[in-house]
Amino acid sequence: MSNNIVRNRYEFLYLFDCERGNPNGDPDAGNLPRMDPQDGHGLTSDVMLKRRIRNYVQIARNNQPPYAIFVQHSTNLNRQIMRAHENTEGGFKLGEKKKAKVDAAKQWMCEQFYDVRTFGAVMSTGPNAGQVRGPVQIAFSRSIHPILPLDQSITRGAIAEDVKTAKSSADYEKAEAEADEDSLRTMGRKSLIPYGLYAAKGFISAPLAEQTGFSEADLELLWEALCNMFDHDHSASKGVMNSRKLILFKHVGTTPEMAKLGVAPSHKLLDLATDSWDHPGAVVSIRLHEGVTSPRCFEQYKVILRKDNLPQGIELVERC
Repeated sequence: MSNNIVRNRYEFLYLFDCERGNPNGDPDAGNLPRMDPQDGHGLTSDVMLKRRIRNYVQIARNNQPPYAIFVQHSTNLNRQIMRAHENTEGGFKLGEKKKAKVDAAKQWMCEQFYDVRTFGAVMSTGPNAGQVRGPVQIAFSRSIHPILPLDQSITRGAIAEDVKTAKSSADYEKAEAEADEDSLRTMGRKSLIPYGLYAAKGFISAPLAEQTGFSEADLELLWEALCNMFDHDHSASKGVMNSRKLILFKHVGTTPEMAKLGVAPSHKLLDLATDSWDHPGAVVSIRLHEGVTSPRCFEQYKVILRKDNLPQGIELVERC
């Protein structure tokens, strides 16, 4: 593992938005945009952001160690865990559960896979490589203002029906020729919001970074991913999603121990002042420009950093 391990605690505030799209559909609600039912504010899961971070790292570093990605689409995670045993001393032995062997496999996984040493992983699902608590954690995001979920009808000028009796493409062509024209179109639905600005709160633990080998280079790659990942993830269903601002709070203090453990509680850094809550002690204030009641773009917001409210021993850095 790298000797240049992250030695400082961090909190970060990440602002991103979505125009005319579905930032994170809820499978339990017909894929409608996630929403807090009490007040109508939008939500997105931590998994949504971590997936896009993984996707960016995968393409930016060619999915090669030490920046390979463990949790990939359509893969069996136990295959990589088996590789960890095969590539550490003693190889894989069925039924072997010695702590030293599990720990060796765990360390190999941290060294090879960026997302394991960043977010952690449960790797006791087959060939046992233990569990890793990741130094980087992200909470559910929440929109600054309530969102308006819409469910729109769409039409596709073709169908994809299975003709049970078809044995060749000619059979499909015959079925098309015999069908009514109207039956060769189909209706569908698409969920979206007109606009939403979301705030995600993140946390980085220096003690856990020591355990997984999360380095300063890994940290820089995380910031790079957060600033650029939506530009490689555009789709019709997501509308237009963009990274808008990344605000970092680095704990420095006056001693290495203070930098590692932190000099202020996270809520003093991440609590927001908004139009609905005028929090006088907040470091970050996010408000609408005068006269705007239904925001439809980021430019209708103003993000104010109240550096006089910043606790001593904290460095504030703006990215993207």
